[in-house]
Amino acid sequence: MKLGLISSAWLGSPVGTAEGIRLTKEIGFDTIDIFADPMEIDVRERRLIKDTCREMKLPVVSTVCCALGIADFNTPVRRYHVRRAKAYLDLAYELEGRNLLLVLGEYIWQQEVIAPRDQWNWAVEHVRELGQHAAGLGLEIALELEPFHLSLINDLPKMIRFLDDVAHPAVKANVDVSHLALARSAPPDLAALTGRTAHVHFSDCDGTNHGDLPPGRGVVDFPPYLQALKATGFSGTVSIELEYSPEPAKIVEWVREAFTATDRLMQAAGIRN
Repeated sequence: MKLGLISSAWLGSPVGTAEGIRLTKEIGFDTIDIFADPMEIDVRERRLIKDTCREMKLPVVSTVCCALGIADFNTPVRRYHVRRAKAYLDLAYELEGRNLLLVLGEYIWQQEVIAPRDQWNWAVEHVRELGQHAAGLGLEIALELEPFHLSLINDLPKMIRFLDDVAHPAVKANVDVSHLALARSAPPDLAALTGRTAHVHFSDCDGTNHGDLPPGRGVVDFPPYLQALKATGFSGTVSIELEYSPEPAKIVEWVREAFTATDRLMQAAGIRN
C-alpha cells in the first residue's frame, strides 16, 4: 500500500498550495489527496496544483468533497450538491486521480418532520447518479463513514446497507480507522468490506471525540485494523488526515510526526510498498 496525505493538513497554516505539495513529497509521502473546491478555485489554481504535483512526481489519488446537502428535502439544493460533486469528479479526472472521497450529511431536525426513509433514499438516488458519472470517467467514489449521531452513514452496518442500496460497482467505502474506532467497529468487522473499499484514511483520536490527530497521540489500536485491512486484499492508498492543527506555526513538525508514526505502523504490518 502507498502512504498519502490529504492536503487539508495545511489548512489554517502559513503553508500555501505549491509549498504544501512540495513539503508533502519532501517529508516522504507517496501520494496526495487534494482538498480544494472546484467551484471556488480558478483555472490558475487548478493548473498550479497539477503542475506542482507533476513536478514533484506526487500522484493525486483523491479529491475530497463534503456534500452535506445531498439528502436535503429541497430538490434544488440536492441538485446543486450533485452538480458540485460532479465537478469534484471532473477535477479528480483532470488531476489523473482515482476516486472522489465523498462525505454525506446528517438527518435534519433530529429525524423528525422529514421522514428519515426519504432522506436516505434521496442520498442513495443521487450517489448512484454520481457513481455513473464516476464510472464514465474511470473513477470510483469512496464513501466516508462519519461517526456522529445523526450522520446518514455512521457505522459499518449502515455503510454496508447504503452500498447495497446504491448497488453501483463504482461506489465503494472509505475506511477511516479512527472513525471505525469511534463507531465501535472492531477490526474483524472490516471483512464485510472485502472488495468494496476504495480508499483509507488514517488518524488518531481520544476514543470519544473526532480528532484527526497524528497516530500515537490518541488511543486507537492501529495494528489490528491494519492486519484486518490487509486480510481484505486492499492494496490502495492509506491517506493521513490531519486538519486544523492546534499549532499552525508548527504544522510541518505535525505532518512529519504523523508520517513517521504511520510509516512505522505500515512497515510493521508488512503493507508499505
